[in-house]
Amino acid sequence: MASRPLPPTFSATAPASSGSVALLLLAAGASSRMGQPKQLLPYRGRTLLRHAAETAVATGCTPLVLVTGAIHASLAAEVADLPFQVVHNPDWQTGMASSIQAGLAAAASSKPSAYLVMLSDQPLVTPELLHQLIEKQQYTHAPVVAAAYGDTLGVPAVFDQSALPALHSLQGAQGANRLIASWGKAAGRITFPEGLLDVDTPEQYASLLAKGEE
Repeated sequence: MASRPLPPTFSATAPASSGSVALLLLAAGASSRMGQPKQLLPYRGRTLLRHAAETAVATGCTPLVLVTGAIHASLAAEVADLPFQVVHNPDWQTGMASSIQAGLAAAASSKPSAYLVMLSDQPLVTPELLHQLIEKQQYTHAPVVAAAYGDTLGVPAVFDQSALPALHSLQGAQGANRLIASWGKAAGRITFPEGLLDVDTPEQYASLLAKGEE
């Protein structure tokens, strides 16, 4: 297992960082459990990807990076009129780690102070939640501030720039959740019970649509 640098120290009274926050929107998967590209499923008059992209734009983060993989052209077309840099991850089949790293590489030149990682299949994520994550991380300088739902502390999450070596050490199917857990109490959290609903299967998609009709 690759060694991980010690998380930075931080204080609840630390001033907010003045650096920009990059946003990585990951949409590289093949949607094998759904049986069709879930990124393009309709939701509230748009696709799931478009919904996530508009939520991302509302944060004011810069740069905005969309990482594609199994599908590229149709996803790029969904955000063509939005200020996204679209990056294709040719190694998407190796797992989420390569997509995170493709996004980090695309954002590196802007030298952001932090990186917000979000997925295209969590449609209940709101701009307000993302702002809360950003504000808490920028104020506390925690190595990561993540969404808390069920027994999970995971994405969407904001990583401090000091977390870059740990993010680059991820391999294969490793996503961010295990890394977030490794920081223990140093990881900040924002409660987000709606995070329990993502869209991986037809049943979950049906549940999402039903929830929207309530």
